Amino acid sequence: MSNSKIVKVFSTTTCPWCTRAKDYLNQKGVKYEDIDVSQDREQAMAMIAKSGSQGVPQLWIGDDFVVGFDQERIDFLLDL
Repeated sequence: MSNSKIVKVFSTTTCPWCTRAKDYLNQKGVKYEDIDVSQDREQAMAMIAKSGSQGVPQLWIGDDFVVGFDQERIDFLLDL
């Protein structure tokens, strides 16, 4: 599956839902940039500024974002 939308996953290493979200994207063949917000404060602040939430995982798909592992919304935004 090739997707033209840029996908970023904001996560932490201790978050089981982050792992699930990334496993799901890998299973679907979706390329993404993984950003560990526990290590990158600048990216963490950008994430909060865009979504208004500190929660992870956050998936930025094109101009949209998903807070949490919402498989139905992820599929919709990625046309899966």
